[in-house]
Formats: sequence, C-alpha cells, structure tokens
Amino acid sequence: MENKKIDTRFYNIPFEVNDFNAMPYRTLGKSGLKVSNIGLGTWKMGYPETGDGSRIDEKNSLQIFDRAVELGVTFWDTANRYNNASGNSERLIGSWFKNNPDQRRNIVVATKLSGAMDGLTPNHCGLSRTNIMEAVYASLERLQSDHIDILYFHSFDTSTPVEESLMAVEDLVKQDLVRYFSVSNFTAEQLKSYQSSAGKLSSRVGVLALQNQFDILNREGAGFEGAREYAESAGISYIAWSPMARGLLTDKYLDPKAAGPGDRLFDEGLIEEKANEKTLQKLHELSKIAHELNIELSQLVIAYMLSIRGMGPVIPSSSNVKQLESNAAAGKLTLSGDHQKRMAQVLR
Repeated sequence: MENKKIDTRFYNIPFEVNDFNAMPYRTLGKSGLKVSNIGLGTWKMGYPETGDGSRIDEKNSLQIFDRAVELGVTFWDTANRYNNASGNSERLIGSWFKNNPDQRRNIVVATKLSGAMDGLTPNHCGLSRTNIMEAVYASLERLQSDHIDILYFHSFDTSTPVEESLMAVEDLVKQDLVRYFSVSNFTAEQLKSYQSSAGKLSSRVGVLALQNQFDILNREGAGFEGAREYAESAGISYIAWSPMARGLLTDKYLDPKAAGPGDRLFDEGLIEEKANEKTLQKLHELSKIAHELNIELSQLVIAYMLSIRGMGPVIPSSSNVKQLESNAAAGKLTLSGDHQKRMAQVLR
C-alpha cells in the first residue's frame, strides 16, 4: 500500500475552534453554524462602467475579498437584485470563487431573493415555488457555486401561501443547494407567521436570522418596530442592514461641511436631514468615548452593536481595504460595562 504524506499543519488544531485568522465567530440562531463577528456587505460591489449603480469596481472588490479572508471576515452578504437588479454583486463573488476554489469552503455566503429578477413574467418575482427555485438556480450560476450557505427571503410576499414558500426551501435544503434559511425586511407578525407555519409542517427549515434595517441612532426602521425583540425571544439572530446609518456613524460626518462627492449622505442629498444638530451632539459625545479608547467612532459603534443581546454579526460594507481592516479590528473589541452604559445614556 502506498504511504500517503500527512499534513502536519492539522496536528495542533484544538478540538473546538471559535475563531479564524484571529477573528471571533458567533453562532447564528439556534443552528450549529458559526459566522465571523464582522461580515462583508457587498451591495456596493459591481461593474460601475456598465451603469449598474455600483460604487466599487471589479479590481477593488477582488482585493477586498482577498484581504477579507486574511482577516477572518468570511461571512459575505449579497442579493440577486443588488445594483439595479443586475446580479453583478453575485457575479463578482463568483469570479473570486473561480479564482480561489480552495477557499469556497471557508466562506459563508448569504444571498436573497423575492423581487423581480431573472425573467419578465409575473412568475419571476415573489415567493412562489417557481420563482424560488428559478432564482436559486440563477444565483448559483452567478456565484459559480454548487450551494448557497444562507438563503434569505428579501421581503414578505402577501400573495403566496407561507407553506408553499417553506416547502420549496425545504426541497432545496434536501438537495443541498441551500444549507440554511433566513428572512429580511419582515415585521414581527410576519416572522411569527413563518415560525407557526414551519411548526405545523414539522419543517426542518427554521429561520436562523432576521436582517432588517437597524442602527444605534435610529433603532429599527419605521413599521418594523418590535421585530428585533421578537427575534431575540425566538432565538433568531438579528442582523442589521445599514448598521452605520449610511455612513453617518463614522468620523467623516463629525464635521458635515467636510463631506463631499463620494460620501453617501452627500451624494444622496441627505446631510442636512440626517446630520442635524441633535444627532451631531450625540455623534460628538460618542466620539469622545472612542477617543478615550483610542479607536475610531465606527469601531466603537460596531463593538457596541456586537454587545447587544441577540445580535448576529455586523455586516458593514467596505469601499476599500483600509476600511475593511478597520471594521475587522472592531470585531475583536470588547467594551467594558461602563463604556456600554455611557453609550446607552448618550443614545437615549
């Protein structure tokens, strides 16, 4: 029998691993799946030259992906409709997977479906069995992957029976085309309806995470109040989209007059509305705490969010490698109880 050489790198791996490349991981929902404290939001990534509305081109996106793995940022969040329903965010991830096939097993990819995509008829939107199956097949092709780690429903569908949608996901899980299931932009009542239907169906498909709009200044988005509280009570991880309040919770807006083209609030004409006097006062008080800890305001915000009960990973977008490195460093911070109390007082 031919002797095979054993890779001795694995000799010293402990029985249980809770980090990767020094990035702490946390369990998602009631599953055994662990994800990096800091994820990577990819909604800005695409092919700007095509007019898809993206802000980060292929070259810079691939550099960010490379560095993300080095930093242990292995939870990547995308959606089929990102960048004007072009699918380009998924395509970029797929391009990286093609160039780095040995890294696919290290990345947890979450993508979303619901809105009109991959077809022109009324059957190519919503959460019918037809659209779920076809949307997943199309996403897999763009991602150049044989499976999706986490599939989100991007919004609730009032016209499709919940049971039909859940059974379609369960079939995808049985085929190992999808590993886990989550929802996004759901109210507490909508989430309850899914939990109830899954129980009646004795479905193996449970909701792991709820991704809704949330930041520490504005809390939950209008109309979705109470969803985070319900998710926590149900053991469902809460994942915030726009956790940095469109960039407001960063040092760049401490002086709104210094903002210019390329800054999101400036480009969207929202500086006067969002960076009002009351909000600026809170930002400066938070900045004082960050200064005491010798960290950036954005890092303080991320560390605080990670301390909130029931919170899953924080998934800020990164426009460049430097920003990614800053976010990743925040994922390793632990705020003292005193600093958490002081921040809570500022945010009242």
